[in-house]
Amino acid sequence: MTDSGGLQEETTALGVPCLTLRYNTERPITVEIGTNTLAGNKKEDILRCFRDIRENGKKGRVPELWDGKAAERLIRIIQNVIPGARA
Repeated sequence: MTDSGGLQEETTALGVPCLTLRYNTERPITVEIGTNTLAGNKKEDILRCFRDIRENGKKGRVPELWDGKAAERLIRIIQNVIPGARA
């Protein structure tokens, strides 16, 4: 459970279900792919969402390119753009 946008991304990348105690998020992809649930801030809504995750398990998937290899891809791009660039 969190209200942190950064944590919403981290739990998604790690494949851990996330329950966000807010009504909106600046990380909508986490909700769209199903790894994050917006529960709001009412006790009964939070408990309902928590029970759903506990009873039905993990949903969603890790988004494409959220594999921890961004730096490797960036190096390849830089090497293609700047001849002779080395990592």
